[in-house]
Amino acid sequence: MHYTLLTRCIAEFIGTAIMVALGNGSVANVELKGTKGFHGGWILIGFGYGIGVMVPAMMFGPVSGGQINPAMTLALAVNNEFPWAEVGPYILAQMLGAIFGQILVVAAYKPYYNKTENVESILGTFSTIDAENSRLNGFINEFIGTFILVFGAVSLTSDHIDPRADFIGLGFLVMCLVISFGGPTGPALNPARDLGPRLLHAMLPFPHKGSCQWKYAWVPVVAPICGGILAVQLYSLIF
Repeated sequence: MHYTLLTRCIAEFIGTAIMVALGNGSVANVELKGTKGFHGGWILIGFGYGIGVMVPAMMFGPVSGGQINPAMTLALAVNNEFPWAEVGPYILAQMLGAIFGQILVVAAYKPYYNKTENVESILGTFSTIDAENSRLNGFINEFIGTFILVFGAVSLTSDHIDPRADFIGLGFLVMCLVISFGGPTGPALNPARDLGPRLLHAMLPFPHKGSCQWKYAWVPVVAPICGGILAVQLYSLIF
């Protein structure tokens, strides 16, 4: 069934919002003082983001492709597998969805943001930073992680037999990537997931807000795009 561009963009908006709400919601549960999951550990975040990607992909994969990631959208367009005329609307929908999903996280956890004094913990519930304050290390980490994510996503969905089953595998891949490569940066693996919430962090007041770390903000935008494009190109070249 063919859906209009508007319908597909709405699906991308809702899907990205769900991903950020579930993913960053799990981060907030672990990082914010006083929550039931405070200091619950990185595994909780891995589960949150893995399922946070899997569920909207299964919901909207048949509608919009379940891209919910500008790196994926751009990589497919560069490889002539997605129309360039639709790249802008898709990315806009993904960015707005990421911001809306983060608004839901803030609304749910507002009392715990007020209690939390660690500014990096607060920023971590919105966007990513490098644990060593190294843009080079962050770039390498985000590039590798997104390359594996996109290469895996293209591989899993290439048979076009049962997309929903493929998206289950994609969810486990994201879960593993967060657990395996999440230590240095977060990770983002998705420009909208990082930049949208970071913009919201810049606008919202918190008692212990801290810096938005804009000097690092280009890394989780550029590195995932580069990693995603290389992954699709390499997959097409080999297979």
